[in-house]
Amino acid sequence: MKYNILTYLLIVILPVFTGACSDYLDKSPDDELTLEMVFRDKTRTEDWLAGVYSKIPNPYLEKVKHVDALADDYSPSKGWETYGWDCISKAQGNWSSSSSWGAGYWGDFPPKIRAAYIFINNVKANPQQLVTEQEVSYMKAECRFLIAYYYYIMVTNYGAIPLQTWLSDFDSSSEELMIGQTPFDEVIAWIDNELQEVAKILPPYYTDSRKYGRVTSVMCMAVRARMLLFAASPLVNGNPYYKGYENNKGVEIFNTTRDDQKWVKATTACKELIDFAHANGHQLYYEYNDDGSIDPFLSYQNMSFKRYDEGNKEILFGRPSTGEGGSNNNESYDYDKHAQPRGTGGNGGLGVSQELVDAFFMANGQSPITGYNGDGSPIINLASGYSESGFSEANDVRKTKWIESKGDIANVENPVTLEGTYNMYCNREPRFYVSVLYNGSWFRRDNRETKFYMNDVDGGPTHDAPQNGYLVRKRVHPDHDPRNNIRPYRPGILYRLGEVYLNYAEALNESNPANRAEILLYLNKIRERAGIPIYGGGVGEIPVPTNQDDMREAIRRERRVELNCEFSIRYDDLRRWMIAESTLNRTFYGMNYEGTEKSDDKSNSKAFFTRKPYLKRVFTKKNYWAPIHQNQIDKNPNLRQLPGF
Repeated sequence: MKYNILTYLLIVILPVFTGACSDYLDKSPDDELTLEMVFRDKTRTEDWLAGVYSKIPNPYLEKVKHVDALADDYSPSKGWETYGWDCISKAQGNWSSSSSWGAGYWGDFPPKIRAAYIFINNVKANPQQLVTEQEVSYMKAECRFLIAYYYYIMVTNYGAIPLQTWLSDFDSSSEELMIGQTPFDEVIAWIDNELQEVAKILPPYYTDSRKYGRVTSVMCMAVRARMLLFAASPLVNGNPYYKGYENNKGVEIFNTTRDDQKWVKATTACKELIDFAHANGHQLYYEYNDDGSIDPFLSYQNMSFKRYDEGNKEILFGRPSTGEGGSNNNESYDYDKHAQPRGTGGNGGLGVSQELVDAFFMANGQSPITGYNGDGSPIINLASGYSESGFSEANDVRKTKWIESKGDIANVENPVTLEGTYNMYCNREPRFYVSVLYNGSWFRRDNRETKFYMNDVDGGPTHDAPQNGYLVRKRVHPDHDPRNNIRPYRPGILYRLGEVYLNYAEALNESNPANRAEILLYLNKIRERAGIPIYGGGVGEIPVPTNQDDMREAIRRERRVELNCEFSIRYDDLRRWMIAESTLNRTFYGMNYEGTEKSDDKSNSKAFFTRKPYLKRVFTKKNYWAPIHQNQIDKNPNLRQLPGF
């Protein structure tokens, strides 16, 4: 048993070994000698540690196709389901305990957790190879973080998981291994304690650039703050639906009594993170116009592309290169290619939803659409100046050096929409133009407008075309060129300071809504960087929400826009707020995929710019959690399936 377990671990943990190490693995030495060989060699030790790191989710295509597109930001081509995009079928309700799920958390993370414990128990200083006691201390702490982080992802996706904190003994019995699920709050408390302890050991940053992406104390505090926000939210804080859902020992998995102290704890964790991040040089990423004013277009765009060492100190939790030369190169490259119009060499079908388009503010800071009627038609806020009829009669020129809309980097003012743009897309806030590629957008690299009409260069009937009229632009590098295999660098950002500000504003509004000044301080920091009017009582400012409910809605609207298409944030928000049933369980609309005309006549069946239903989504109470696959329950009869599956 000892040898089989170690052989398995070496296979799954050490995929990045060199050829020489592969020869070593083929020799099948005694298991104890194998561990000794690994941990007395610096390269093999570092390779083992890299293997533990290897399952941190990449924030690009794989995460989108299996998790992020389950929310209502992304809208991938329906024809891609046959190419492994399982989110398309699952979003339509086709998810059972026998369904495979490409995210693979339940199968992928436990081996890495066990590998981390083995590392902790076996790594040692090696003065001959310059492995110091401090380095060993750091590496052990990194493994502790990764164990906690993997458990955090599992518990916030499955809800009910076994917490095993001793998996390093090769002689563990079946009884020790096949345990039942641990109550949710106990898992959160254990992760919370681990992250706090590890944060005391690790530095806030590394001066050695080669260590970028290694765990820091800032990363520990960031994951902790995000987790405690989730744990305070209605899904798991006083939700009566889960009353009676017990583990194999008859203990309820979820606490169904609301605890307001959870919001206090989340508030404190977010504020501690903000203060610590500020003290260590982190700040929102800004780019400026020549007159010193903020350029919101370049600030929001380049926040996703600039390196930490290029001044992007907004990054709190980043991965190493996901661009040219990086180990995750294909992930970012494929994300970009899937979002490029097919007429420019891309796969042309990674879209965003009409609902996301509707969520962006107008340039005056007001929401254009406040809801939907029963037939799917929008409820328009007339005071915002929004219109869904007609086309613009002139370019919309703004103060920016953003050149993605027929601009010129030398100019201090550039057009963000062109004459003849559908009015739905005119006079919108900067984040809209950086995030959404709509029909008629200027596409700089090809020196033309996008053409998503049926039978046109970027349109249908192929599945490599926008199914509802849009492609995602956010996080798609403007210099990416699939025709010439140009793959610009970008960091993999899993957590940034802008999210922390909004997390803190939300938690504070729940724990101490009377402190509106502090809430607005951080909410307005986001709006100021975005280039839209802030909440306040001054000329041109937006009226301040008058009560806790209105403030909650304002914060949620800001999160919807600022954090769109980022690392499953929207999916987690919809679930933890318990609004996924009302938000996702309905018909989704978009522009007319069959449209070939640019017509104001809504009776014209060929008109592209007309709202049409394109997808019926299904989300019921059971879908707030991913099910445990039946084969796992078959292996471990102590597991109890999530309600509804």
